[in-house]
Order: sequence, then C-alpha cells, then structure tokens
Amino acid sequence: MERGLRNAIVFNASKGEAFTLASSYKALRKRLRGNWKIQSLKDEITSEKLFGVKLWITAGPREKFSAAEFSVLKKFLEDGGAILVMLREGGESRYGTNINFLLEEYGIVFNNDAVVRNVYYKYHHPKEALISDGVLNRGISEAARKTVHETTDEDGSGHDSQALTFVYPFGATLNVMKPAVAVLSTGSVCFPLNRPILAFYQHETQGGKMAALGSSHMFSDQYLDKEENGKIMDVLFQWLTTSDIHLNQMDMEDPEISDYTMLPDTAALSEQLRVCLQEGDENPRDFTKLFDTSLYQLDTSALPSVIKAYEQLNVKHEPLQLIQPQFETPLPVLQPASLKMQHLLPQQNALCM
Repeated sequence: MERGLRNAIVFNASKGEAFTLASSYKALRKRLRGNWKIQSLKDEITSEKLFGVKLWITAGPREKFSAAEFSVLKKFLEDGGAILVMLREGGESRYGTNINFLLEEYGIVFNNDAVVRNVYYKYHHPKEALISDGVLNRGISEAARKTVHETTDEDGSGHDSQALTFVYPFGATLNVMKPAVAVLSTGSVCFPLNRPILAFYQHETQGGKMAALGSSHMFSDQYLDKEENGKIMDVLFQWLTTSDIHLNQMDMEDPEISDYTMLPDTAALSEQLRVCLQEGDENPRDFTKLFDTSLYQLDTSALPSVIKAYEQLNVKHEPLQLIQPQFETPLPVLQPASLKMQHLLPQQNALCM
C-alpha cells in the first residue's frame, strides 16, 4: 500500500491495555480525529488489521504478545508504518507483558522502576514528576515553538537551554542505545537523575518510525492539559506521522544523560551489620559472630525453672500483689483559706471584748 493512503491511527486493545480510547484518552482522541481516522483493535494483530494504518499504539499492555504478532509489527515498521509504545511504573515485570522483546531490537528497553521527584512543587504525589529541564534535543523545543535560550556554563562552553516544562506521572525510565536516540529525560530534580523517558527510532531506508514513552498517564485526560504535555503530544504525533520535524544531529550524538544507578534500600542495609575492626583477632572470617543478638530476645523458656525454684527454696508461691505507693510530702498539709479564717474569727472577737 502507498504511504499516502495511510490515514488511520489504531489504539490496540487486545492485550488488556489499561488505557483505551473509551476510558482514558477521550481528549487525545478529540485532538486526533480532525486529521486521522481513529480506530480500536480488539482482535489479534495481523497484516490485514493494519492495512491503511499509519500509527499503531499500545498504552499499558498487561498481556504478552505472540511471536507472530511481533513479526507483523516488525514488517509494519519496515514498510513505513509508525509504532508508539507507552508503559507505566514498574515496567514489564509489574504488568506481565513482553513488549521489550520488540523494542530491544531497535535499542530501547523499559526499566522496572519508577520516576519520583525529590522536591515538592505544585503536585502532591512524588510520582507526579514535574520536569522543567528534561528536553534532550533542541529540535523538540523548536517544533513546539518554544524559545531556546543560549546560556554559558562555568567553563565557558555554551549550550541551549530548552524551556519545555511537563509533568511525567507514574512513569518508568528507559535504557536507550543506538540506533535509537533519547529525546526526553527525567532532568536534574527527579530520581533517577537525567535518565531517558522518551526515545525515537527511525528505519534507515523505509522511514518507519518507533517511539517509546515510559508513562501512559502523560497523555491521559487527567494530565494532557497539565503544564505543556499537550505540546509534547503534538510534537510526538507529528514526528511519528509526518516528516516535518527534524532532530538536532549534535544532540542525537551526545545527549545529556547519566549512568543508571539504583537507590540502595537503606532499611534493608540497616539490618545487615558490618564490622568496623580491620586488624587483629577481632576480625574473623565470619564477622557476624561478633554480634550477640540473644540479649534482645524475649521468650518464656526460663519460666519453668523459675517456678520450680519456689519448691526448692521453700518459698510460698503466690500471685504478685500491688504495693501501695507512699509518696513523700515535703510541704506541710495545706488548708483552704476560708476554713483557716473561720478558725481565727472567735479568737479575734475575744480580744476585742
């Protein structure tokens, strides 16, 4: 089929997707239906079902795709079609899907983690991550018609500061390798720091495109109009369906992303004691023997021996009784002032007489 005849956008609903046109993407559908024919696919993915489709979308799948369906999607991409995959926090392991099997062939993998904001601002939940410095490619800002300011670093080198601000709710991070390219990140305030959350891939010859976004919530009815999520949505769908947007080649080669580091579980580490002694006999192979945790145990194992000791010592065994407490009274007994005055009045009358 000629590419010019591709006039439909299909939202997949055959894998138990948590986000569908009827429940979560009503506002998104309203934006798209002016230029595209919007459809929902509830059956098995086949080449016939994708006939005349320009963009295939899955948002929050909760079931596994078959090998045949992956083959159909790969052929669809190689023939010039576009694919958008959106997942949520926890990645594959939490929702029981296998979409990474398709993505990793093109250099993209969803991580089984969550993005949180370290500092509270505007949004109450820490997983409603507000990101103001997360644009990795200035071509995105230019396509969104945002002003790009030239700034100078402390070492004298200049770079472009993208001003797009968006909220990234309940999402995961990505691992991105060539030939894919990262275009959005978590920025410098959210954890994990400067990690990809949106990645693009384009087929070298046929022009087929793929995008992976770590948050299905980002374009839902609740968040689409928050901050500048709507502008990012417009740029994303424009890049997937047209050839009007061109990414900056320099930013594609060297995006500002950091290594992926996991936050240690401090609660678990606090229970795993480590020896601080470095020399001498106090540092055995098994340092855990240095700690005697039996002192902190509470049990009734010694109770039978205690009861038996009453007979051996010929002591009467009786329940404990409450001893009446005796409090010291350093001050003399006080009397109400009215009673004291009544006691002095007869004496004053006698003196007057």
